[in-house]
Amino acid sequence: MQADVVILGGGSSGCVMAARLSEDPSRRVVLVEAGRDISEAEMPDEIRSRYPGRAYLDPRNIWAGLSASYGPSAARRYEQAQILGGGSAINALMSNRGAPSDYAEWVEAGATGWGWDDVLAVFRRIEADRDEDGPYHGKSGPLVLRRASDRALSPFVRHVMETLDARGHPVRPDQNGEWQDGTFRGVTAISDKGERQPASVVWLTPEVRRRPNLAILTRHRALRLIFQGRRVAGAEILGPEGVVTIAAPRVVLCAGAIHSPAILLRSGIGPGGELQSLGINVLADRGGVGRNLMEHPSIAVSTFLPPSMRVQDRGEHHEQAVWRYSSGLAEAPAGDMHGAILSRSGWHSVGLRMGSIFFWVNKSYSRGWVRLVSSDPGTAPAVNFRMLSDERDLVRLCDALRRGAEVLTDPMLRGRCGPVFPASYTPRVARIARPGLWNALQRGTLSGLLDVAGPLRSALVHSAITMGRTLSGLLADPAALEEFVRANVGGTWHPSGSCRMGRADDAMAVTDSDGGVIGVDGLTVADASIMPTIPCANTNLPTLMIAERIADRLIA
Repeated sequence: MQADVVILGGGSSGCVMAARLSEDPSRRVVLVEAGRDISEAEMPDEIRSRYPGRAYLDPRNIWAGLSASYGPSAARRYEQAQILGGGSAINALMSNRGAPSDYAEWVEAGATGWGWDDVLAVFRRIEADRDEDGPYHGKSGPLVLRRASDRALSPFVRHVMETLDARGHPVRPDQNGEWQDGTFRGVTAISDKGERQPASVVWLTPEVRRRPNLAILTRHRALRLIFQGRRVAGAEILGPEGVVTIAAPRVVLCAGAIHSPAILLRSGIGPGGELQSLGINVLADRGGVGRNLMEHPSIAVSTFLPPSMRVQDRGEHHEQAVWRYSSGLAEAPAGDMHGAILSRSGWHSVGLRMGSIFFWVNKSYSRGWVRLVSSDPGTAPAVNFRMLSDERDLVRLCDALRRGAEVLTDPMLRGRCGPVFPASYTPRVARIARPGLWNALQRGTLSGLLDVAGPLRSALVHSAITMGRTLSGLLADPAALEEFVRANVGGTWHPSGSCRMGRADDAMAVTDSDGGVIGVDGLTVADASIMPTIPCANTNLPTLMIAERIADRLIA
């Protein structure tokens, strides 16, 4: 098979890239995705839903066998999309951009042309904001953005917003407007029909899919790149009928911050010593491939919700509001902390009875890595985010638990919420959340007991959910609090930075400002892996922006 461009990875960025590069009918484009197809006509209900609580639990949608360590503890399953549309098909639908200072950091790191004014123009081009107008917003882009209506807002979320406002965190109208601290209704990518908008639907429309110069190969996995000298010449792909070679003078990697570096490493681009130890011939010795891996470390404070505080429409989106605040850490930018105010804490009956403030460090400083453990493409890479390895992240996450406790025990919420307790998306919570008869029986039993427990509810929560840990006990003992946060830190499924942009003379940079891989020709990376630093945002919208900008540059 031959093409002018091969795109490896059909996630958010790959779908954008395929749509944009195939606009020229003379350019033959092949898009390769390891997972199944998702189109407008074929979206299953759990993906189509604007409540996204089940899509990421379906093993058909994620990479089997992929795990990650968050720190010194054992690796746990890490849910990364393996489906056309990628994270946009299974994520939480949140669509925010980050701070202007995020993109100033990118420029300072050597990513010329990625300042705030540069990227704002692309964010505006992407979106059709149904609620807000003005210089920060677009009205005619392909992706519809909106905020929860008064009718949709759950009683719990509304009362927490009012409490935060009274505590000096004012309710503001626009999370994607001027960068300010405050409390906002979260911006979500929900269509006018009230549905999810995967990139495979928004960008790969029926008209785009009918283009004769575009081939979409789903259930085909990229193995490695092919080179002639130091110029890329195509890729080896494993499909249902075996290994296929696609010859092309241009390859664009859109496989994400875990799999894009893995493909580079298997192809001989990366730290020379590590590659040689695995028997891989070194084509380009780039020490930064797989390094600089970033995430937003998370922890939560939750509370039992009586029936009057629960969301009434179970199909509603759950992350209805966000609390952005500044930690006061000397080195950190404004708005370096994020608290998602959740109307429910899971898709199941127990989650329906729990409201949460899900905190993450919006501007994290810890750095991890992606490494190969084998040259065999069938072996998943080793991933360690090394969360909280930078003390600044640990300090702020411990402080977030304190702040969350103060809010949920505020007198304004007294009588509206039940016991307040520390929480996290631990492997135990993930196991219990999986569909299945035995799990359903356990969840149903616990839900019934919670409803009737009355004065014993606090004891039930702390025995069955927190395993004896109480929020008051943690906050009274700084050492115990730190131990709890280290043991229970979670992620946010925002991996980024592992093939970062930078100057050509920067030994740890992987790509230049156009996404071109330094040291070889014809090879581009266009996904979240090229972010020099993690933005103060859910990463899907910045990833879409990256794909649009690099598509512009390749077309030019």
